[in-house]
Amino acid sequence: MNALRLPTRREFVRGFAATAALALPCPSFAQAAARVVVIGGGFGGASCARALRQIDSRLQVTLVEAKTFYFACPFSNETIAGLREFEAQQFSYDSIAAEGVSVVAQTAVKVDAQARIVGFADGSSLAYDRLVLSPGIDLRFDALPGYDEAAAAKMPHAWKAGEQTLLLRRQLEAMNDGGVVVIAVPAAPLRCPPAPYERASLIAHYLKTRKPRSKVVILDAKDSFSQQRLFEQAWKELYPDMIERIALSQGGRVTSVDAATSTVVTDFGNYTADVANVIPPQKAGRIAEMAGAADNTGWCPIDPATFTSKLVPNIHVIGDACIAGAIPKSASAANAQAKACAGVVASLIAGKEPVTPRLTGACFNTVAPGYAFSLSGVYAPKDGLFNEVEGGGTSAVDASREDRAVEAETALTWFKAITADTFG
Repeated sequence: MNALRLPTRREFVRGFAATAALALPCPSFAQAAARVVVIGGGFGGASCARALRQIDSRLQVTLVEAKTFYFACPFSNETIAGLREFEAQQFSYDSIAAEGVSVVAQTAVKVDAQARIVGFADGSSLAYDRLVLSPGIDLRFDALPGYDEAAAAKMPHAWKAGEQTLLLRRQLEAMNDGGVVVIAVPAAPLRCPPAPYERASLIAHYLKTRKPRSKVVILDAKDSFSQQRLFEQAWKELYPDMIERIALSQGGRVTSVDAATSTVVTDFGNYTADVANVIPPQKAGRIAEMAGAADNTGWCPIDPATFTSKLVPNIHVIGDACIAGAIPKSASAANAQAKACAGVVASLIAGKEPVTPRLTGACFNTVAPGYAFSLSGVYAPKDGLFNEVEGGGTSAVDASREDRAVEAETALTWFKAITADTFG
């Protein structure tokens, strides 16, 4: 993969807007009564609902999301480390509703694919012509012995932004200097693969400035991870002797936990944590399984050319829930998939041949204030999955601190751009 040329902030915003515009086809002539229901109000679902209305205002678009506010995962690690206020991660659906999308604050509990009906927790239902599932992830509380929802109240995962984010932050604040923070990282696939290592970095920054005798231990179910050289270089430079990573081959795989004693058990030994951040294995959001769109892996196989489920007719799956090949599960990927899927859905409703998608994605990792690096990719369908094609890149390992500072500014610009593009 090539080294990434750093764009200016103006270039980045202009490029993001251009990509967004290109992702949306010209208005189609869909039938006026066509009903599209989108389940899930994150970067995938909210973006898709907005894009559908922008493509054709005659489409009857309904966004189903139980929560009235969305709490963004990107930049939530900065909230955990006390560098960012929680309110900056909160977004409403008011602008989406103002654009003509019906926003339904309900929990979807059933999908009848034959009748094309979505059922809600209150007993009501909604008919659709096309259904888009963007439910994000659910945590597999049955996959790690000792770790269930009750254990998560003591050993937070903070892998869904919200109360868990604040819980982990409060635990770090309450920890004595000299304490040990243990972060348990599962095997792939998982949401935002580099995020556990960004979190370790920012927690180390907090400890370095507030509780310098403390330590971060990463127990990892993998031997390698995305942008590993860049993270390890940053740790050596910024946090020498403060972060210890124990890889799979070194006995880092967590096999069970004991929440009562804050003990994390691995293949080779036990670790007692003052603060334990346990990230369990994951799967597609529950409604995907209820709809029959998830296979025995827990994720949703799709046709990458149309995002249609390989298991259920007239259903499309986007975002973290789908099996998308080389595209990492991230906000950027969900946003890109959402726009492409909206174009596909509008074309199919109008009886037109959909355009084969070509998606771009970017991932920024902040390891300290003013110090970040990134990874970008371009993806296209091939052999039933999205494959990476030429055009992506990663930050140079030997980049200067000035370059790292520029990327930190670009990361913030990206976040402002993608949240405005998604939520208005």
